[in-house]
Amino acid sequence: MYNEVYNEWCSNSYFDEATHEELKKLAGNEDEIKDRFYKKLEFGTGGLRGVIGAGTNRMNIYTVRQATQGLADYIISQNGEDKGVAIAYDSRIMSPEFANEAALCLNANGIKTYRFESLRPTPELSFAVRKLGCIAGIVITASHNPGEYNGYKVYWEDGAQITPPHDKNIMKCISEVDSWEQVKTMNKEDAVNKGLYNTIGAEIDDAYMAELKKQSIHPEVISQVADSIKIVYTPLNGTGNIPVRRVLKELGFNNVHIVKEQEAPDGRFPTVAYPNPEDEKAWELALKLAKETDADIILATDPDADRLGVYAKDTATGEYISFTGNMSGMLIAEYILRERTATGTLPENPALVETIVTTDMAKSVAAAYGVKLVEVLTGFKYIGEQIRLFEENNTYNYVFGLEESYGCLAGTYARDKDACVAVMLLCEVAAFYKAQGKTLWDAMLEMYNKYGYYKEGLATLTLKGEKGAEEIKNMMEKMRSEMPSEIGGYKVDAMRDYLKGTRKTADGEESRLSLPVSNVIYFELADGAWCCVRPSGTEPKIKYYCGVKGTSTEDAAARLANLKNALMGQ
Repeated sequence: MYNEVYNEWCSNSYFDEATHEELKKLAGNEDEIKDRFYKKLEFGTGGLRGVIGAGTNRMNIYTVRQATQGLADYIISQNGEDKGVAIAYDSRIMSPEFANEAALCLNANGIKTYRFESLRPTPELSFAVRKLGCIAGIVITASHNPGEYNGYKVYWEDGAQITPPHDKNIMKCISEVDSWEQVKTMNKEDAVNKGLYNTIGAEIDDAYMAELKKQSIHPEVISQVADSIKIVYTPLNGTGNIPVRRVLKELGFNNVHIVKEQEAPDGRFPTVAYPNPEDEKAWELALKLAKETDADIILATDPDADRLGVYAKDTATGEYISFTGNMSGMLIAEYILRERTATGTLPENPALVETIVTTDMAKSVAAAYGVKLVEVLTGFKYIGEQIRLFEENNTYNYVFGLEESYGCLAGTYARDKDACVAVMLLCEVAAFYKAQGKTLWDAMLEMYNKYGYYKEGLATLTLKGEKGAEEIKNMMEKMRSEMPSEIGGYKVDAMRDYLKGTRKTADGEESRLSLPVSNVIYFELADGAWCCVRPSGTEPKIKYYCGVKGTSTEDAAARLANLKNALMGQ
């Protein structure tokens, strides 16, 4: 079957000559042909993500057009043509081209588009959707994946990534685009002349920047230490360089050093194999520069600038310590809650939102300040959804949201995680403690002493291709088939199966879960520990999350290692 599709792509005049040539070179390579054509690149609940290249299971202008046609059909069904669609893209290979193709497909369907003039952070797209009153938004990005990948994320009019019912409805519309004859496109000049293709830029940048700066609590502290605090920043050849440097400059930070080799946008990511601030290998050049400049804090944003990684100096040893997303998120969360309480600017009925695999320290911090703690499924789109629900139902006022995978958001100007605001606030937090003669690591130790030594970890297993997908499916089915009595020496108190929507205790009591159906298994363990397993929605991986509460940093690290090893051996 896949050979028939391959032959069609090689010969059909709908596909351009470059595609024909690329595919004809694969003749005789059955494994590669099968991998490219055994299925369509799946549009998941957030969008597309895959390796760039020709084929139905690849990111190319044809799969982008096909997905966009399905999105256009849904927008038309919602009478959203005149509201339009905002489109942004990152530094990856083919990102500008894919953004252009998406715009022209929408235009050919009579839908206005507002495409950024050049690369922009994903959170700015989230902001632009609501600022421009659009029905939807598209970001061309593969986030932190290796350079051979690109992707396509869809946002709805609330500025968050698509959630039910829109995600399923859009997926259905895309699945119904089963022939290339259904896919529309048009000439760019014609689209511009008809007022369908619009270019946006500085006016949105300025409005976005103003919203970022509104999140600052103590600008006066920044001015106190503006010349003495030293910051190293790397955008990892992505979109963060201009907006991050701009907001830090406008807030008054004077000592910001940029990793030159990773400054300019470059989708090949020449200095790193994996442009992810969660990967310690991505920090080699930034750490080198930090030691040369005696930096207080080192920051890295991923290619689409929605994730932030952090290192901070331990003055006792002179070494730089890596902060997980949970650690940096908790520092920002407590700073906001403590200082807004002290200044009387914390809103009534405040809420802190986190995903189920984020640190349990958030529960302790929220309780300490009398703030509502809301848990959602993995994925920042569910945090964005809560902001909308709070507003619609007039229940809580969103203050801060975070997920373990290095993403957070302060304020409601956007509805997705934003590394630009995270950089801004973490630098302000660092300045706040610098003025007291403390480092971020000192502040983290104070939090551990106050709330407990929480530590979390993530392990992944990559299983590629059709066979790998089947293995992951079987592993999940085996795990949910029988509830274990203990994991890693911890008694299992309860098992939550979000696919079945049930929570079962060790005593056999069963109750219904309130969160949406999702292929996730979560184990509640004794002594404040937990673990969770789910397949990745964007990569061929199964993910193992776990968390513990220890009596010291060393004790927590040992407990976590034991639990992680046991979980991987399940």
